[in-house]
Amino acid sequence: MQSVTFDAVTKRYGDTLAIDGVSLAVAAGSFVALVGTSGSGKSTLLKTVNRLVLPDSGHVLIDGVDVAAGPAPALRRRIGYVFQSIGLFPHMTVAQNIAIGLRIAGVPEGGRVAELLDLVELPRDVAARMPDALSGGQRQRVGIARALAPGATLLLLDEALGALDPVTRDSLGNAIRALHDRLGLTTILVTHDMAEALLLADRVLVMQAGRIVADATPAELVRGGGGQAAQALVAVPRAQAELLGELTR
Repeated sequence: MQSVTFDAVTKRYGDTLAIDGVSLAVAAGSFVALVGTSGSGKSTLLKTVNRLVLPDSGHVLIDGVDVAAGPAPALRRRIGYVFQSIGLFPHMTVAQNIAIGLRIAGVPEGGRVAELLDLVELPRDVAARMPDALSGGQRQRVGIARALAPGATLLLLDEALGALDPVTRDSLGNAIRALHDRLGLTTILVTHDMAEALLLADRVLVMQAGRIVADATPAELVRGGGGQAAQALVAVPRAQAELLGELTR
């Protein structure tokens, strides 16, 4: 597992301040959710970790080492990254998609593909299939397997569950949390779904206009903490739960 530190990170796109001097520490082994409305800066902040976005100022450190200190490809081999559109290679089988990360990292394949399919709870015969023969949830599980293939202990999830139906999304979210605990990962999840953040994460960071405006545990947020911006997000699943409760009366 790896720690991540953001030190006064700032990023502009023209006149838009996407990240506004963010400083925070993500402890090794923690599961952190970054939530906020569209355009709040959460995905931009996440992408500074694997250098898909380069900050204009400030530093991002993994285990105390600046991510800018070495070549980007070497950095990315140590980080699992899963995003909403999955990005599987359509002309490759599932096994080939998973194995490509192993080849790039110079890790012997051996029986690793089969082990990874077991890890993400997919049957081993899926290995021979093409991505378009899989459901959305299965493709996303393959994406997670590919991200973890080189032995990454830092997992970045950028709206990774956003395109899935509610049942599949809930099931895969629980599977990701189980993987986090089983493998001892450090996980950062970007989501616009506060209920998802509350149910999966140990710590919830709320972003607004490029800044962290709340930093609390799920329990603290449910009890009314975190401030106005956080409670505006918590109000949505709370209202939904109340409406569902009324249906049973």
